[in-house]
Amino acid sequence: MSATPISTIFLSPMRVNFHSHSHSHNNKSSFTCPTTTTTALSSYSSSLNHSFSSQRKSDKKFTVFASNEIVNAPKSGVVFEPFEELKNDAFVVPVAPHVSLARQRYSDKCETAINEQINVEYNVSYVYHAMFAYFDRDNIALKGLAKFFRESSEEERGHAEKLIKYQNIRGGNVKLHSIIFPPSEFAHAEKGDALYAMELALSLEKLTNEKLLSLHSVAECNNDPQMADFIESEFLTEQVEAIKKIAEYVAQLRMVGKGHGVWHFDQMLLHEGDAAL
Repeated sequence: MSATPISTIFLSPMRVNFHSHSHSHNNKSSFTCPTTTTTALSSYSSSLNHSFSSQRKSDKKFTVFASNEIVNAPKSGVVFEPFEELKNDAFVVPVAPHVSLARQRYSDKCETAINEQINVEYNVSYVYHAMFAYFDRDNIALKGLAKFFRESSEEERGHAEKLIKYQNIRGGNVKLHSIIFPPSEFAHAEKGDALYAMELALSLEKLTNEKLLSLHSVAECNNDPQMADFIESEFLTEQVEAIKKIAEYVAQLRMVGKGHGVWHFDQMLLHEGDAAL
């Protein structure tokens, strides 16, 4: 009988003979495969046209023959070849001990900008810490303002540490720059120390926001969407909320003046959050 093709599958060239004899007194089966077949499986990716012929005889003997022909057809349906793409030098894991293993698509400009923002956060934290020390004096004794600026200092230092962790995640090197020492006196003859310090805090928050926006621009200019997303999600919203909050404090202090109202404002800051407890 002539062979009739019934399927096309991907296998290496080989010839397979199956013989099955079914008798009441004798059951035999045999499988013949050249030893080179197993090694050839990895070297061929062409589709093979397999033709099968079968013959059924009266004695229930069933024979199957498989013949192979290499078909020079292009690959179909393959959109990603990982081992081919891994040959690109960009994916080679570095072996030098001083080189980050995790760094990928992280430009030097982005690394430098992150280090500069770390310095901004530490500087602002240092100023707030000086304000905390001033209002905590026994002859100033505005405990609410001291509490507010202490918490603000800790928050800015937390921002710096968050940026340090991010720098390490991206495979950059953290470089801490010098911090300018802040003033230790915040008395103001016309405005009073409370209003003067709060206006200074508002200006610092706006300056910090400006620096964060510049940092975001650096990420965009260097095609780093992950860094841009990090700045947006971790800093920008919180920053504009802080500006709004301190702006309200400035407005309230301007209304109360330098007298007894400052003490009431200070008490409000001191007990802020107590109701939630």
